[in-house]
Amino acid sequence: MQMSKKQICLLFTIMFLAGFSPIFAQEEEEEEDWSMYDDLELVDESNVKRFAKPTIVGLSPTRFLSVSYDQQLGYDMNLSAARFPASGNSGWGVDEAAPISETGRVNFTGGMRFNSNIPIISKSNLVWQSGLNYMRVGYNIGGVEAEQNASGLTQILDERGLNNLNWTNTFFVPISEENFFIFQGSLDMSGDYGFSLQPFNTVRWSLAAVYAKRVSERKRWGLGLARTYRVGNLNYVPVVMYDVTSADRKWGTEILFPARAHGRYNFSKSALLLFGYELEGQSYRINDFSVGNNSYEIRRGELRPRIELQKQLSGPFWMHFQAGYRIDYTFNADELEGSREFFRGFFGTQEYGMVNNLGNTVYFNVGISFVTL
Repeated sequence: MQMSKKQICLLFTIMFLAGFSPIFAQEEEEEEDWSMYDDLELVDESNVKRFAKPTIVGLSPTRFLSVSYDQQLGYDMNLSAARFPASGNSGWGVDEAAPISETGRVNFTGGMRFNSNIPIISKSNLVWQSGLNYMRVGYNIGGVEAEQNASGLTQILDERGLNNLNWTNTFFVPISEENFFIFQGSLDMSGDYGFSLQPFNTVRWSLAAVYAKRVSERKRWGLGLARTYRVGNLNYVPVVMYDVTSADRKWGTEILFPARAHGRYNFSKSALLLFGYELEGQSYRINDFSVGNNSYEIRRGELRPRIELQKQLSGPFWMHFQAGYRIDYTFNADELEGSREFFRGFFGTQEYGMVNNLGNTVYFNVGISFVTL
């Protein structure tokens, strides 16, 4: 039987509907049963504990790993006279009022530096970062002129230089959405040692604690106290933290006084300029002068006014270039009986074992870092 076009169209329509009718039926049978959600309640956000974030916007990148090279231009070195101990006495002393007995022209000062700051724990209520650091201060000293009673320190520095091995741990502990604590502890082994390390009782420790408030995403401040060797001698100093970024995110400050204080200008997200100063130093043991269990240590401290350009190279890799002026704060020395430290501070009257001074000079530092923003 021949079917008309109208009959053929009607037949295809019936077949189409018949073929899809099971699907429509299945969808109707599996309709969502909303009654199962009757017992659910919305979360009360007032009961959610929120914590302050560890940073604010606009800060210079945090360096996880950094390698740099530091060098000072030439300057004069002047060292006081020394006398060796009488027979039977332990240790040796230096007349603090003695005239300069050893001078030289320091043609080179500097070396490689390695810094690390690795996250160990990173949670909303605790951030723990730990890092091993190394700093080399090598010397090339010429034109040495020495009196008969000179200590010979210029030769020791020229041949061995000074090394610092440091382990630092930093803890960020928020206690509310705005308030937090920062704790930092460091161990330093510093001296003219080489591959054979010096006695472990000469390790010096530093500690800082800061209570702070994150006022907004662009501002935080804090107050605290530190036990530090930043300027060579052991000292206890108040700490002031003040970090702020302007509304346009161009200008800002990064201050942890007295250790360092910088203004900041952000050219873009990938380039910025810091300008300010940093204190640098530690107490370095001189092996040849350390008789018996005593430790004879140079209290090296420097003030470094500087500018620093930071620029992104690619991804997390950034470079930095510093240029500044190294000002000698102290290069005097102390003899520590039994390697035990003592406190002189800013106003102590204890005599130094040596009274030395270095000429001030220009310095440069260039490096590359693996960072996080």
